[in-house]
Amino acid sequence: MDVPSEFRNPGKRRPKKGGTKPQLYEDTSMQPPPSEYGAHHGQGINMEGYNPSGYGGPPGAGQFPGAQYLNDPMANMAMQYGQSLAGQGTDFVHKNLEKYVSTSRVKYYFAVDTTYVMKKLGMLCFPFTHSDWSIKFNQDQPVAPRDDINAPDLYIPSMAFVTYILIAGVVLGTYNKFTPEQLGIQTSSALVWLILELLILNMSLYIMNLKTDLKYLDIVAYCGYKFVGMIVCLLAGMVFQSTGYYSTLLWFSITIAFFLVQTLRVKILPHSEDSNYSRGSKRSLYLILSISLLQPVMMWWLTGYIMFTK
Repeated sequence: MDVPSEFRNPGKRRPKKGGTKPQLYEDTSMQPPPSEYGAHHGQGINMEGYNPSGYGGPPGAGQFPGAQYLNDPMANMAMQYGQSLAGQGTDFVHKNLEKYVSTSRVKYYFAVDTTYVMKKLGMLCFPFTHSDWSIKFNQDQPVAPRDDINAPDLYIPSMAFVTYILIAGVVLGTYNKFTPEQLGIQTSSALVWLILELLILNMSLYIMNLKTDLKYLDIVAYCGYKFVGMIVCLLAGMVFQSTGYYSTLLWFSITIAFFLVQTLRVKILPHSEDSNYSRGSKRSLYLILSISLLQPVMMWWLTGYIMFTK
């Protein structure tokens, strides 16, 4: 007996191949969302009521998230205060730096030319042929180094220091001991010893109460001239091994000591004829000899462990 269609069990009906599955929920994808949804959440198809500034800020086109903080009066005041504080700090550093390091004074030590550099290097290597060690003056001010070979400069010491670090790296590389850390240690060690020399010599001048024409930049220049000999010592040791190293070290130890004695006696030895002349002369002589004999020791210390590193 045929059962009417309205009483048939739908679960027993087999779906046709390729047919559509029964719909279990109402399809609302094609219906536009209510205006309240777009107004509250800013999503969906209808974008009415979307506030691009966010967080209740004034609407504006092209603003990025967080732009409302830039429009905050407190944020602007804090930013202006920070800029003012940074500007005051910069001015403070510049003013105090000018007290200790004068820009015009530093430029004086770099006023050199090629002729001066070549003559100065020759005098550092062969100082025995030089006879006139006096320093020229122009209206109570020393002339620029390019016009006086006896004037101290910082160009040769600074270039020699950089070259010394590079040559030290080459020497370590020939012994398969080169690493970036070793190069950094070498640079730091040389700088620390140079600063210690500067501090010790300035303290010695203060303790001995010596009135000299020697300035702290002059001390840096005179102590930095030893790097010229150290470069030649490393190159000679790399080519001729220990024999070339010690021979070159001995020669430049003599030349740097002779050069400093002849140069420093012009700046340190007193020139007055008062009752303290004899006592001041002895103290000045001791200081000159100490500075001159310290440089060969530093040359050996800063090059020996590079040449004979294990």
